[in-house]
Amino acid sequence: MGCQERALELVFRHLNRRDRTEAELRRHLAAKDIDEREADAAIAEVARMGYVDDARYARTFAEDRRILDGWGAARIERRLLELGVDREHIAAAVGTRDGAGELEAALELLTRRLRAAPASERERERALGMLVRKGYELEVAYDAVRAFERPAA
Repeated sequence: MGCQERALELVFRHLNRRDRTEAELRRHLAAKDIDEREADAAIAEVARMGYVDDARYARTFAEDRRILDGWGAARIERRLLELGVDREHIAAAVGTRDGAGELEAALELLTRRLRAAPASERERERALGMLVRKGYELEVAYDAVRAFERPAA
């Protein structure tokens, strides 16, 4: 088996478990001692076939983390950067939700996680901390906690 065939086989095996970014595939191939030229060719081939698309990956990742884990835009952005996704793809994926959408998502998370509105300053700070750790901007987190404390009209 030639080096390029081996690189392509390694890429397909790595993609078999879950979607990957181009950067993840490059790191995987580098760890398997595949030279850069063969890695580029293998990645270009699977991208041509539609198996690797960083823009699609970023959109799917952002939506999954919002829905399944309640993550905010900042945390999603940090994680996608760690995975090697280009900033333009991240901006497109994270920017699909406006400020009102972020506030709504933060409120939904508070509703799911807390039985009642915070009754003390300590509980308020804990709710705020949870939202910030989930990746919501501090201003959005403050607004969400204040809105959660207001009685439903």
